[in-house]
Amino acid sequence: MSSVSVTAKESPLLLRLWRNQEYRSVFIQIMTMLILFTFLGLIGNNVSNNLEKAGKDFSFSFLSYPAGYDITFQPFISFSPTDTHFRAAIVGLLNTLLVAFSGVIIASIMGFTMGVLRLSNNWLISRLVYVFLEFTRNVPVLLHIFFIYSIFLYILPVPKKAISISNTVFLTNRGFYWPSPVFEDGFGYVWFAFLTSIAAVITFLIWERKNQDKTGEKYPSFIISAALIIGLPLLTFFISGSPLSWEIPVIKGFNFKGGTAIKPEYIALTFALAYYTSCFIAEIVRSGILAVSRGQSEASLALGLSHGKTLRLVVIPQALRVIIPPLASQYLNLTKNSSLAIAIGYMDVVATIGGISLMQTGREMESMILVLLTYLIISLLISAFMNWFNKRISLVER
Repeated sequence: MSSVSVTAKESPLLLRLWRNQEYRSVFIQIMTMLILFTFLGLIGNNVSNNLEKAGKDFSFSFLSYPAGYDITFQPFISFSPTDTHFRAAIVGLLNTLLVAFSGVIIASIMGFTMGVLRLSNNWLISRLVYVFLEFTRNVPVLLHIFFIYSIFLYILPVPKKAISISNTVFLTNRGFYWPSPVFEDGFGYVWFAFLTSIAAVITFLIWERKNQDKTGEKYPSFIISAALIIGLPLLTFFISGSPLSWEIPVIKGFNFKGGTAIKPEYIALTFALAYYTSCFIAEIVRSGILAVSRGQSEASLALGLSHGKTLRLVVIPQALRVIIPPLASQYLNLTKNSSLAIAIGYMDVVATIGGISLMQTGREMESMILVLLTYLIISLLISAFMNWFNKRISLVER
């Protein structure tokens, strides 16, 4: 016994530390970080040497140079060829965010609808949805984008033969055109009334929820909220003397001028990404609904709830806890797949700073770093929001 203890005491210090699980884990983590930073340092040194051999330096000063190209779709901020590459990058970023935001909304609505219809007792509806889902999911998304884009190019007429609706809305293969609002003096009061109504609705909903928890009394919150959001700004609009006019698009030369235009590239990209992603969301929704115990539905039906209310009030809230985690991945996929916009000429962040600006300035490394950081930040923000929402709806243990 004494010999064993003496041997343990006389063992080397490093060996004793290695046998300790806590010290061993810290040592492995330190070595891992050293290897990682060494690898990154080698890559950085290699990049620096190659740039030096090519006679280039590492700088983002090119962002202040004039871009020298035009962006056809600029719904948020104006852009001209004399503007800088930095402004072009901002326009491309806004176009990317527009596709991602609108695509996520459309995909969510279509996905939830098809996921519910996939479980319908109607054999024909269920089979039709199943065929559409299987066909769409097994065809590359780029082909869907080309397919939708070709429909706009070859089915819709040229601007001079545009499909007109009341001579105010025009459908052509160069985009959809309709009157754009022109805000006149005094419209600021309408915006203030709108923001005030939103604040009032939020306050009312918080009070209504607390009051329902205390008394059980339920108010028609949707009708009251809609009346506030619509009624107060509308009343302010008429009191202010209707400070709003409309600019109607007019054909000049080979295309329409004025009004608001939505380009076919944006429509094709958004719709293709939306319905492609919605097919995966539909399967996620279907699996989430099937994960809810059938006894929950039977109990709610026994209490007198209709099938619609059972699905909306009992099944879906419980299924969301299964649906949300994989749903976040689909939102991320849609956002990243928007980089395929360059294939049909939609000017997103890849086509602007990662495409034309890169080729004009020769700043490959800097441009790609900006593009990679852009998608990384957007993806992290989506993940953070979905994780917050998932935590909010999760079961709270007592």
